Amino acid sequence: MKLHKIVLATTATVLAIGAGFAFAQFQKPEDAIKYRQSAFTVMANSFGKIGAVVKGEAPFNKDEVARNAAIVAMMSTLPWQAFGPGTEGGKAQSEIWSDNAKFKAASEKMQLAVVDLNKAAQSGDLENIKKAFSTAGASCKNCHDDFKKK
Repeated sequence: MKLHKIVLATTATVLAIGAGFAFAQFQKPEDAIKYRQSAFTVMANSFGKIGAVVKGEAPFNKDEVARNAAIVAMMSTLPWQAFGPGTEGGKAQSEIWSDNAKFKAASEKMQLAVVDLNKAAQSGDLENIKKAFSTAGASCKNCHDDFKKK
């Protein structure tokens, strides 16, 4: 488990350093849109697996929950680099670009919430996982309500 945390921390650091240069990797706005949608899809898949446990629809396997929470935490660092100037479109509302400070604050709040979910999942305490899942889910919903086309 300790190695897993080191790998996750290293990955997050490398991604954060590279984020400033990442926009150049998108040849077309469509590439950025596909990239961010893919990151959100992977994140939603793992988040949904945790949700099934939290709702009692799937059995609690602490290792599976921890693995999915680590994926959510890592993936939460990825989509933001694909919201640069000229990448408007997809399911993103124009407020992402016109009120970027609000969007950035919402994205940071979500990332902190999923880090807390990951910590709770690594502890294996289902009640803490449920609380952290609820907080993370609310942060996701708030961002979707404000910045995602219906």
